[in-house]
Amino acid sequence: MKTEEPIGCSRGKTIAIAGNIGTGKSSLVDFLTRTYGIKPFYEPNDENPYLPDFYEDMNRWAFHSQLYFLSNKFRMHQQLERTSGVVVLDRTIYEDAEIFATALHDMRNFTGRDWDTYWNFYQIILEAIRPPDLMIYLSCSMRTLRRRIRLRGRVMERNIPLAYLKRLEKLYDQWVKSYGLGEILILETDKLDYVNDMVDRLDVMERVEALLPATLKRPEK
Repeated sequence: MKTEEPIGCSRGKTIAIAGNIGTGKSSLVDFLTRTYGIKPFYEPNDENPYLPDFYEDMNRWAFHSQLYFLSNKFRMHQQLERTSGVVVLDRTIYEDAEIFATALHDMRNFTGRDWDTYWNFYQIILEAIRPPDLMIYLSCSMRTLRRRIRLRGRVMERNIPLAYLKRLEKLYDQWVKSYGLGEILILETDKLDYVNDMVDRLDVMERVEALLPATLKRPEK
């Protein structure tokens, strides 16, 4: 089903960070990058020219915004597959389609031929990419999630409806339960502080390393 790797190709390892808006994905990417000296790949939110318009009028701009994310995330997956060593990815292409685009489709903001075009493109992409070696899913309460969104103060996220965030959370729960592409680690981040708390930091490191044995190396003291 997947494309075969060329003979002699030295493939690296990919850690993917998944989770709803505000669960702490970028913070975990930064933590893993600093801890293990691995290469980060960030979601291109700030580069999406449709995103401000999308938050103002989801019905009109859903297809444009999601197709931009899908095509750019495909390019990112291709790039990280050509990168040696260990890389960490901030949000996956699976979430783009099976969480965010699906939510918009369920809300009837994304229907008919636009949806068919998008979903067919996604299925083609799945044939051409390799799933991550480790998926780390971050989860937290809706109260914590909304507080974090307020604290980081992104203008585009200021008016995200609560109902939309809850819809995403439900889709994430369904997706995680059915995920079968590889190893998955679930972290509850409401009270987890791996940036400042040494106990939490060591706990996260040990759990990640257990699922990627002989792959990650801690820096020498």
